[in-house]
Amino acid sequence: MYRRGSNMSEASFVSDVEMAQDEMFSGPLAESVPSSISSFAHRRYRSDSNASFTFYDEEGDVQEVWGEDEEAISDEDDMMEHENGYAENGYAEPEDDLEIGRRSSSSRRKSSILSRRSTDVPLLSRHSSADSSASHRREGRQSQKIYILTEDLTIVVAGFRTSRIGFAAYAAICALTAGIGYLVFRWLPRWRVNLVGVPTPLRECDWVVIENQWGEMAVQNVLKQMYGRSLASVFGTDEKSHYREYDEDNDLILHQLRTLDYRYIRFAFHPVKDKFLLGNNWKDPAWSDAAALRVGLDGEEKDYRHRVFGDNIIDLEEKSVGQLLIDEALHPFYIFQIASLILWSLDEYYYYAACIFLISVTTMRRLREVSRFECDVESSDLVPGDVYEVTDPNLSQLPCDSLLLSGDCIVNESMLTGESVPVTKTPITDESLELLNLSAASIHPDVAKHLLFSGTKIIRARRPQPDSADEEAAALAMVIRTGFNTTKGALFYRDSFRYISVMACIAGVGFVASFINFVRLGLAWHLIVVRALDLITIVVPPALPATLTIGTNFALSRLKQKKIFCISPQRVNVGGKLDVICFDKTGTLTEDGLDVLGVRAVQRQTNNFSEPLTDATAVLPGATNRDPTVDYNVNKAILYTMATCHSLRMIDDELVGDPLDVKMFEFTGWSYEEGESRGPTHEEDEDHKLSPSVARPPPGMEYDVEEEPNVQNRQPIELGVLRSFEFISQLRRASVVVRQFSSQAGDIYVKGAPEVMKEICRPESFPADYEDLLSYYTHRGFRVIGCATKNIPKLNWVKIQKMKRTEAESDLDFLGFIIFENKLKDSTTGVIAELERAGIRKVMCTGDNILTAISVARECNLIDKSAHCFVPHFIEGDSRTPLAKLSWESVDNPIYQLDENTLKPLPPPPEGDASLPYDVSNLRNYSVAVTGEVFRWIIDFASEKVLREMLVVGQVFARMSPDEKHELVEKLQSIDYCCGFCGDGANDCGALKAADVGISLSEAEASVAAPFTSRVFDISCVPEVIREGRAALVTSFSCFKYMSLYSAIQFTSVSFLYASASNLGDFQFLYIDLLLILPIAIFMGWTGPYPVLSRKRPTASLVSRKVLTPLIGQIVLCVLIQLVTFEVVRKQPWFIPPVVDKNHSNSRNSENTALFLESCYQYILSSVVLSIGRPFRQPIGTNLPFVVTLVVALMISTYMLLGPAKWLYNFMELTPMDVDFKIFLLILAAVGFAISYGSEKFVFPHLAGWVGRMKVKLSKTKKKRKEYKVILEGMAVM
Repeated sequence: MYRRGSNMSEASFVSDVEMAQDEMFSGPLAESVPSSISSFAHRRYRSDSNASFTFYDEEGDVQEVWGEDEEAISDEDDMMEHENGYAENGYAEPEDDLEIGRRSSSSRRKSSILSRRSTDVPLLSRHSSADSSASHRREGRQSQKIYILTEDLTIVVAGFRTSRIGFAAYAAICALTAGIGYLVFRWLPRWRVNLVGVPTPLRECDWVVIENQWGEMAVQNVLKQMYGRSLASVFGTDEKSHYREYDEDNDLILHQLRTLDYRYIRFAFHPVKDKFLLGNNWKDPAWSDAAALRVGLDGEEKDYRHRVFGDNIIDLEEKSVGQLLIDEALHPFYIFQIASLILWSLDEYYYYAACIFLISVTTMRRLREVSRFECDVESSDLVPGDVYEVTDPNLSQLPCDSLLLSGDCIVNESMLTGESVPVTKTPITDESLELLNLSAASIHPDVAKHLLFSGTKIIRARRPQPDSADEEAAALAMVIRTGFNTTKGALFYRDSFRYISVMACIAGVGFVASFINFVRLGLAWHLIVVRALDLITIVVPPALPATLTIGTNFALSRLKQKKIFCISPQRVNVGGKLDVICFDKTGTLTEDGLDVLGVRAVQRQTNNFSEPLTDATAVLPGATNRDPTVDYNVNKAILYTMATCHSLRMIDDELVGDPLDVKMFEFTGWSYEEGESRGPTHEEDEDHKLSPSVARPPPGMEYDVEEEPNVQNRQPIELGVLRSFEFISQLRRASVVVRQFSSQAGDIYVKGAPEVMKEICRPESFPADYEDLLSYYTHRGFRVIGCATKNIPKLNWVKIQKMKRTEAESDLDFLGFIIFENKLKDSTTGVIAELERAGIRKVMCTGDNILTAISVARECNLIDKSAHCFVPHFIEGDSRTPLAKLSWESVDNPIYQLDENTLKPLPPPPEGDASLPYDVSNLRNYSVAVTGEVFRWIIDFASEKVLREMLVVGQVFARMSPDEKHELVEKLQSIDYCCGFCGDGANDCGALKAADVGISLSEAEASVAAPFTSRVFDISCVPEVIREGRAALVTSFSCFKYMSLYSAIQFTSVSFLYASASNLGDFQFLYIDLLLILPIAIFMGWTGPYPVLSRKRPTASLVSRKVLTPLIGQIVLCVLIQLVTFEVVRKQPWFIPPVVDKNHSNSRNSENTALFLESCYQYILSSVVLSIGRPFRQPIGTNLPFVVTLVVALMISTYMLLGPAKWLYNFMELTPMDVDFKIFLLILAAVGFAISYGSEKFVFPHLAGWVGRMKVKLSKTKKKRKEYKVILEGMAVM
């Protein structure tokens, strides 16, 4: 059987995981597993045009050009296709570039001239011999540029083959240099590529070099497989040929399939386009009939698809302990450890070398179990097109992205979206199937409700109902995407390298001096080399790399205890640098379950609103209790809207869904039955076996109140929901088509934002006080939902299914308002006040009404109640008008306005009424509230100055779409804010991922929607993350400074001893490193965060003057203390000088004993000096393990000083000293500690400030300040 060609996707599948940009419930996007880029690396911006790539041929490959609309101007392929004859044969290139994820614009950039050469063995051949003379490109491109949207990553792929001569030279260099050449080539891979590789066209290469815009490189082999099937079976057909009948004879045969896996994304080489294309967006053209999808695949077809798509498994490559050991050991950071082990072994420090080796091996066991996602059923062999049973009792998680074919399914997508509300999936229809585009930047909402995403949990899966037209015995789903193509699919290293390079230079000086001294003393050459090199290895202590993550690891542990989970440990440190936090409103600042305050129904007779109706019986009383002057048709329609217009589902006899819908339905007191198997009640239902969800009134209200009690054969009220149009964030409304049991007619009920009601309702249906009542409630922070309806006299199944949403939601009659009480969460006000005291800016970013948002912001003190809040609105044009004009008016009194160019307050006109509510009188501490519509206009058309000013004074952003929330975060980052975002739902996914620190309030323990997930559903997690972030930063710096100081102390001791060919003993080294340094370094980071957030922020740079100045000062003090010890001990009458042994080092001498014992106190007490407490960490007294470690270490060291047992005396290779000198060493240690502590607290901070001022003075350049601070100063509002 020969399979037809398929539709090739139009864009890169890779995009941020978020809901569809225009649709609220449109499902998450496919993505690859995010890369582990440290710290602020996720803030690096794309640099397509200015990044320098080593192996990118600018002339040989035309780059995509990005315009203001971010559309790509296509490369040369289209023109080349026409020149080479493919267009004439129906193979013209599509007008989309798959690599960059955007549709090409109509304007084209002229291509450069590419030289081509024919390949020795053509990869392509025609079925028809008549077409065999078609010309092929004579020379393929050697490199190409690809943009991966998910990771905001631009890469260059360059083809190579291995040169025999070059490889022989490489092997010879490695062998002749005893492996040093291998290390150099490993650390400088460009050198190895240049030596071993020969640039080769991508169509012929054996391996490729992949380089990103930050210079990071990877070498990947190209997988080659014999294929022998059509080109379309891998890449699909273009859009033009999709609408023509497939011609097998005119297809191309792909003899060899060349694939490349990078970051778990599969690329396949397209011989015609001469480049690698994303291989995950393939769509079978046979996927056009929903019923035909259930056939599945035969064995042969499955095998070919397996070659193309690979295994359906999300499996991060797990390295063995041996591989980890090699990788870590060959890292420049660890190579010093290897050198140390070798040197210590050569110098007979066997015990010490063995201990350090065991510790290094143990600490490298860092395999993460999150690497593999396994399904309960055998799923690794699944390929696109396979059909499996969703109702399998062993299936608790979905094994891949699939289309539901039959039955229904309720799933939990919280691990993707952070939204814990269950989502209902229904079988795919032919109409929705046509909209399936696996590569689009978002999943179409009409497809998402049929799409099961990989890794999401199945809450309930049901077989088709027995009385339905579907005869399937099980719920079936068809695979459309597998493996990493599915939806689930080191902070200080740079600075530490700089530091190590400086220390290496110092060690180099010591090496030279020691070498000269050892030669002068006439030591053996092997001892000279070992001793001199040993001095260099002391510079990098064995535990140094681990200390960089100690603070972060302890912070993660404490956060987990507080039910805050993190999937990106690097972001913990970033949390300590936050400048601004953006909060969603509903469910974040305010309660999720809004309480229904009441209903305000329209009274047609008086053309105004009714009084508040606070319960269901007040909305629609019984027939005997109704007011004869009131037309209850409107009230009944509102009640029916509340009972039917929702997305609730019944699971285990409990209603689940949107909390607002739950509260609204509970207000009615009705009951709900989901998809009951009911016998047909109408002729049209007989054919279609309709089984709708049904809402019924409470007992005693089963019959229509408008009917007389004595009417015979009256029917109970049962409202069947025949069709639902779900809530869409852009439309801001939802609707249902409802028919009452046994009725010929039907009704459409709509609920949504009051602002959209005027667009879909008849003007005459609005009461005169519509705006006044809406303003009244929104100003006071209530959430208002509008209701509307229209009647359809005769309703049939065909009409319902063909009805378009625009038709259903038009020409409606407005019914009234449902008023929700938007209560603040208990912790909100306190957390906002805490952030205010800490000088961290707070911003509200919500989809709710702007007046409601301002009211809530004032209630929780996010904005000052006594200050003006200005709201811009259009006085000319609208958001789509480039020359529109805004008026920035106070929400409390419109006579107060802002200058439209500077956003500074204007003086009020003298004739105006300056009376103000809320006692608002503060014009200086004003704020700005902006709607999404105005926000979009300012970004698109306003001046850069106004945009930046709006960003620094805007406190409330209302009616923001998910896309606009995402963009707000990016704009704040663009002016140097370190930005956090805290939200609770799928609408916030984009913003949560874009933020420097995103915190999702979700029941999921971990969600790819955000780096942090809090299972405590309030914003108390925000200061916790900030506190832990600051503590982690300070802990990491303290530990690094301590390890650096330890290295300097030991370096000093050894340098003094080297002067007379002496050294520390083997067990002295062991005592220092294992019994002193290791426990102190570990427990030093145990100290928790200080409970009060300070306005001061910790430094984030390891090589800043605030870190290095105190460190250098402490090193100088330690050297002076040891110098005093060294000089004084040499003058003692009992002094035992070192004996120079040309073949061995002598450690039994007074110099050794004095320096060893004094340095022990330095190692212990310097940890106290460097253990920073307030304002970022608790005092060290609260760290009991650390205090115990210090006390024990001091006791042991003092015991060795004053009078150790004989066995310990000999074991540590000590020599006799008199009591006076021992007391002198104790006093010297105490004095040194006092000086170090005082200098750290009072002297060195001022010295660091002086160094900074001198640097500015000498360099004559001002310190670079954060952009937002400059803007605020210019507006004079700081």
